[in-house]
Amino acid sequence: MLFALKKYVGGLMMPLPLLLLLTGIGLVILWCTRWQRSGRILITVSWLLLLLLSLQPVADRLLYPIETHYPTWQGGTQVNNIVVLGGGYTWNPAWAPSSNLVSNSLPRVAEGVRLWRAMPDARMIFTGAAAPSNPVSTAEAGARVAQSLGVPRSAIITLDAPKDTEEEAAAVAGLLGQQPFILITSASHLPRAVQFFHARGLHPIPAPANQLAITSALQPWEYVIPAPIWLMHSDRAVYERLGRLWQWLKGISYEPGQ
Repeated sequence: MLFALKKYVGGLMMPLPLLLLLTGIGLVILWCTRWQRSGRILITVSWLLLLLLSLQPVADRLLYPIETHYPTWQGGTQVNNIVVLGGGYTWNPAWAPSSNLVSNSLPRVAEGVRLWRAMPDARMIFTGAAAPSNPVSTAEAGARVAQSLGVPRSAIITLDAPKDTEEEAAAVAGLLGQQPFILITSASHLPRAVQFFHARGLHPIPAPANQLAITSALQPWEYVIPAPIWLMHSDRAVYERLGRLWQWLKGISYEPGQ
């Protein structure tokens, strides 16, 4: 119940649903009450925030500080385990395997396979429970994609029970104990994920994937025209800041670079 409540409440606090909700409230106030000035102000503020969060300079400035705590893994400590955290997915056997990994999941698996090729004796460990009514778990979907990219099934372990990052940390701790391992997740999610693993007494080697905040050159119009992709970047920045707040409320500290 708490997990579902967290997802529903957190989802409503994301930029798009929250600003649409505020706009709707503003319209109700404007058309159905005498407080028309308040309604106009609420609609205007909501529209302006939606505009700003859909612009690349604003969105990526919000996201960049979160994504840059850990560098891309370029080799170094050799380990026997590579942990890839689960993300969005579906499962349609008629699709190409990689098409079943939604948004952040495919870059995580791709980075895991890249690191496994540098350490082919290591095991790949995928985490994540099944979505409701889906017979395939997040972990299994990632494992099947990795297998389609050349990783033998004998080198893959799936942890199908965890529903969120905190539970993933507990499951990995139960499997690996104090063994060293590389931890792969989205760059924006990695600082928060590392804290959950530290709380379990583990010391993962962070390996970010799916970096989104762009600092290299773009076409001039991409800086000034609102676009869904930039709103998605703002969404990730807000999501992770809300996640940090949840960690703080649960007593799990946030110490970047630890």
